[in-house]
Amino acid sequence: MSQLAFLVGLCLIPGIGGVTLRNLLDRFGDVEAVYAASPAALRSVPGIGPRLAAAIKAVDVQQVAAAITAWEQAGFTLLTASHHCYPALLRNLRDAPPLLFCRGALQPSDDLAVGIVGTRQPSPAARAYATVLAEGLAARGWTIVSGLAWGIDLAAHTGALQGGGRTIAVLGSGLNQIPPAKHTLAARIAASGALLSEWHPDTPASPPALVARNRIISGMSRAVIVVEAGEQSGSLYTARFAYKQGRPILAVDNGSAGNTALLANGAAVLAPDDVDWDALDRRLRALPR
Repeated sequence: MSQLAFLVGLCLIPGIGGVTLRNLLDRFGDVEAVYAASPAALRSVPGIGPRLAAAIKAVDVQQVAAAITAWEQAGFTLLTASHHCYPALLRNLRDAPPLLFCRGALQPSDDLAVGIVGTRQPSPAARAYATVLAEGLAARGWTIVSGLAWGIDLAAHTGALQGGGRTIAVLGSGLNQIPPAKHTLAARIAASGALLSEWHPDTPASPPALVARNRIISGMSRAVIVVEAGEQSGSLYTARFAYKQGRPILAVDNGSAGNTALLANGAAVLAPDDVDWDALDRRLRALPR
């Protein structure tokens, strides 16, 4: 049985993230030893209670191995933190996902990535700005990272493709749960970048998963640009994760409630009429990594 099957079996247990997985490996040394441990020994690991201990003992590794074969045949790549294609900036985070499902391909050039996010219900001006912003940066070698949500996210992905560049969509669902209305764009993204998810491919979208994916968007980006955000916009979660991760935040000064709050709290300003993409390119490249 491959080590990958043992590792994936652990990663697919709800409640076992990067931190808990590291605790298990620190305690037992390798993934096979985790499965061999007694329930009592498992419960001695920080983050592992009776429920998770029972879930670990119940994993059918042969069934996991068969699922991996099926996923790979379907065109998915499974990226563990040790995989050479795993995003370098993301790997260094304490809560980095221990496993990513990928449709498409990640490249070394994706280390030059910027997150572009915003509301699902943008103004026409903000939608247009997100599109030309992503197009301009993609044409200058930046990989555009966003969340495949309606509104600003879709505009960012579309702009990147129009700019002939790469774009990465991080999902709050499994890769098999993309809504039909987004299938065409998702296929274009996979052909010119990648679709990523930390969830089992058949996992439907949920509010916790959508929030969690935001740490991946910010975590694999050198900076995050918030184009337009309302007071309760989900894109503000991405900004909060970016702050925690030490990622610079730029907010378009367009009067939206979320952006106004970000600017008041120290986000760098981006003028809504500024389309000097060469200057923005230089500005982003000069940011500390």
